[in-house]
Amino acid sequence: MRLILRRRVLMLLGACALWSGLCVHAADRAEWIVSPALLDHAGLTVLWQQTLPLKTGETFAETTIVGDRLYLRSDRNYLWSLDRQKGDVLFSRSIAPRGIPVLGLVPYADGIISVVGDQIEEFSGNTGARQRRSDLELEIVATPARNSQFFYVGAADRRLHVFRAKDLVRVFKVAAENNALITTVVADESLVVFGTDAGNLVGIMADAPRKLWQFDAPKALAGPVIRDGNSFYFACKDTSVYRVDATATATAALIWKHQTEAVLDRAPRVTEDFVYQYAVGRGLTAIDKSTGRTVWALPEGVDLLAEADNRAYVITKVPTLAVMDNAAGKQLYSVNVAPVTGHAGNVLDARIYIANGDGRIACLQPTR
Repeated sequence: MRLILRRRVLMLLGACALWSGLCVHAADRAEWIVSPALLDHAGLTVLWQQTLPLKTGETFAETTIVGDRLYLRSDRNYLWSLDRQKGDVLFSRSIAPRGIPVLGLVPYADGIISVVGDQIEEFSGNTGARQRRSDLELEIVATPARNSQFFYVGAADRRLHVFRAKDLVRVFKVAAENNALITTVVADESLVVFGTDAGNLVGIMADAPRKLWQFDAPKALAGPVIRDGNSFYFACKDTSVYRVDATATATAALIWKHQTEAVLDRAPRVTEDFVYQYAVGRGLTAIDKSTGRTVWALPEGVDLLAEADNRAYVITKVPTLAVMDNAAGKQLYSVNVAPVTGHAGNVLDARIYIANGDGRIACLQPTR
């Protein structure tokens, strides 16, 4: 009798240990956005994972890479800044009351510029401390640009307003010749380029209201203009992607125009050798940066996550993480990443950033 009782106790203890082990393993699996074992089969490894304290019902509204920082803004306008190499939280703060529109995170020197409502806010990129909040008495419609001397602000009055950076005194303003709404601005020390809802791309002097050149597309620009050296890439609502080359001393020249045959509602991602454009109903297309020709098209593709060794890592609608061979122009394989609800488009290096609805953010890196 004692022997039978002892065996039953041992069996019960063994069952408890097994159940406990299963629970621990299940908990371990639940801690990861995507299983490391699954990622390993796809040649990816988890560099770090971080969990941010989202409140009940709160979600990530925007995930943005700025230099060596990863910024996550929630739909309640709470902002976290992470070291994107290590995943450490550098600062967190409320950037605006819930419901107030927040436009852009523009780096300059060691600070960040954003539009909160209709005010320009400048805060430290290291600590998040507010440096200056300015009411310019404008309805701001475009993410501002700046150089060492000036701020360039597109407003609802269809003017580009130029303010002295040190004290925000307005020094001049300009408009497109057709009085179109200015929707995007980029600037350096010698050249300012703005785009409009009528399809104009206009270059002006950085310190005077003098037009240097103009390129006209048939319809409105979709999203911001992306500058890469002396090249300007933009999506147009005529269903095409454009590359226009220009400087402060040279007339704008159309290098190529890529027809997508679909509606474009956002800017392309531009890397060293490729341009990636999403089109509604057509998915993601990789375009050769030099020639404007199609490299591959992925109908279920949504956005570029990162590039490495002539491979593009793409998030799809399902969602899966698809790996595309840019040299062969074909898909190699894909990984199920069903828990992923957010991501950052990275054109700087090979790191991949994904997030889910529980506040978890992971950084992945290709291992081959």
